[in-house]
Amino acid sequence: MSARLNEYGQPIGHPLPDWTVRPASARVTLDGRFCRVEPLDADRHTDDLYSAYTRAEDGRDWTYMMAGPFRSRDDYRGYVVTVTQADDPLHYAVIDLRSGKAVGTLSLMRQDPSNGVVEVGNVAFSPLLKQTPISTEAQFLLMSYVLDELGYRRYEWKCDSLNEPSRRAAQRLGFTFEGIFRQAVVYKGRSRDTAWYSVIDSEWPQVGKALREWLSPDNFDADGRQKQSLSAVRACDADPEAERAL
Repeated sequence: MSARLNEYGQPIGHPLPDWTVRPASARVTLDGRFCRVEPLDADRHTDDLYSAYTRAEDGRDWTYMMAGPFRSRDDYRGYVVTVTQADDPLHYAVIDLRSGKAVGTLSLMRQDPSNGVVEVGNVAFSPLLKQTPISTEAQFLLMSYVLDELGYRRYEWKCDSLNEPSRRAAQRLGFTFEGIFRQAVVYKGRSRDTAWYSVIDSEWPQVGKALREWLSPDNFDADGRQKQSLSAVRACDADPEAERAL
């Protein structure tokens, strides 16, 4: 596609004559089949979350987080009380519908309603949540809220470039890798190069379709095991011939 030119013959971007400032994200509750995403609350969620996090064998899950690990339940509660006083980041708890307990958290941060940009961050998933349909559904619910309901144009994921599990998760969910920002952050006494990923509004219909298909009851057997991986679902959506070959 040829570039649009202004009156000076300079290339310019795609016009957005009807663009308006988007609503800021709110303390909403989002319901799914496996989980519920709700505003983080110290009184309701501290005990569940601290218990869930302490199921980990060690503190490695906190290596690439800005906070943690936490020495005690009171230490963690103090953190939750502090972060829930702000609107950015806006923290949410992930509730396992089977147990009714909070098993992880994530947040919307660096909110930019004027440009329709927001980042998902502070993703702290406990061993009770990792590698379960809940982890995928929680991400999907928040993505759908921002891109479908609020009408944002860009949904970002950033992480330490050395955090391979986070980078694999972003790619699995359908985010596009955009590059490395070198020496972008100083945290926990060390330097961080930051890997950037995003899903933009024009990509979301396809990304969201694959997530909905993967989360569908038809994709799980009687024991709750997936029939197709998310990457396989995405490949079938991209190439219908691939589905017939399965």
